[in-house]
Amino acid sequence: MKIYAISDLHLSINNPKPMDIFGPVWDNYLQDIESDWASKVGQDDIVLIPGDISWAMKFEDSLADLDYIGRFSGKKILLRGNHDYWWKSISVLREHLPVGMYAVQNDAIRFDGVVICGTRGWTVPEQDHKTEQDKKIFDREVIRLQLSLDNAKQKMQPGDKLVCMMHYPPYNSRYEQSEFTRLLEEYGVDVCVFGHIHSYNKAQKLTHEMNGIKYYLTSCDLVKNKLVYICGE
Repeated sequence: MKIYAISDLHLSINNPKPMDIFGPVWDNYLQDIESDWASKVGQDDIVLIPGDISWAMKFEDSLADLDYIGRFSGKKILLRGNHDYWWKSISVLREHLPVGMYAVQNDAIRFDGVVICGTRGWTVPEQDHKTEQDKKIFDREVIRLQLSLDNAKQKMQPGDKLVCMMHYPPYNSRYEQSEFTRLLEEYGVDVCVFGHIHSYNKAQKLTHEMNGIKYYLTSCDLVKNKLVYICGE
């Protein structure tokens, strides 16, 4: 079983949104993803999708996008992103997910040899939080990450890998320690997968290792619309 990841698909199957206005990498990007997905992913493999799945505002409008992903091979694991306004209730979402599709939200799911947990996260400040409201949201997301990791710990079996999905990066642009990274280390996370970032600069790393944890930035436009191999064989 192999694990791949790709995020920030920003789907709008029923009401197409012209994504190429954001740059040439978005031109026919879904065809590129489909082709790469088909060449890599088997039915027993897992694909992590850490957020910004659909442009839909209402849940019913997201169903076409979810069905589109559901037709791809492998097990698909979803996490909510900051643009997933349609994602209101995790229980309602799980009731409507296609076969072979799963969602995590402040909890965890176990497959053979791997436990996957996750929460959205929030922007890690460069210095201080911009506002009190910003700090309040950040602190709440730290609690939610701990809930996710606690649930994962309950499901872990000897020899399992622990993979955490977040939408926001768990560190700032200087790759400094944060409350998020400290929790990931405390609970022995092996891999953290995230997205959200779209602007590229030379200092930015698509993969990064810090204190024994491997971090993967998987926004589809930054990884040239190809699934990122995470682990497994």
